[in-house]
Amino acid sequence: MGKAGTDDKAARTTAQIEANIARTREQLAANLDELAYRVHPSTVAAQTKAKLLASVEQKAGQVYVAASGAVEQVKAQFTDEKGRPRKERIVPAALVGAGVLLLVASARKRKRG
Repeated sequence: MGKAGTDDKAARTTAQIEANIARTREQLAANLDELAYRVHPSTVAAQTKAKLLASVEQKAGQVYVAASGAVEQVKAQFTDEKGRPRKERIVPAALVGAGVLLLVASARKRKRG
């Protein structure tokens, strides 16, 4: 059995061995090129940037969904089931808002004067 393996190796010609070495060198060169590309600073920076942008987009989507839900909750407080405004809730809220604006304007006027 050991002799057969030795016979197979001996049966290869010099040209076959050289071709095998050339293929191995090409594969090694391709692997080294791939490694050089992967660790190149511009490649690492581009990958990091892509990951960061994806994370920001995900967070922005989550914020949008949360804000949209909050707006719907507020809208539900000031409209009925048919989408008509509820005057009994809008008028007090508007009066409170106007009062706050008057307080802020008054405080600014006192600071200046």
